[in-house]
Amino acid sequence: MSDFNMDAIHKKIGENVAKYRKEAGLSQLALSLELGHKSVSIIASSERYYRKKHLNIEHLFQIAEILKIDVCKLLEQDK
Repeated sequence: MSDFNMDAIHKKIGENVAKYRKEAGLSQLALSLELGHKSVSIIASSERYYRKKHLNIEHLFQIAEILKIDVCKLLEQDK
């Protein structure tokens, strides 16, 4: 079984969320509110992987729906 660097994976997912959020013209707060959170912290922290904060699979599917993109785009890793 191959080793996964989960820190690198979570960081890249956060970068992807930031990229597609910005392309959609949404602020971190707007996306947080769409997810049902009253604070920007969930998005801000996960985009930067601050203190290892990351999004769960449910969040990723919700974000993909909000941004009108395929969830796979959020999971893409550099090759």
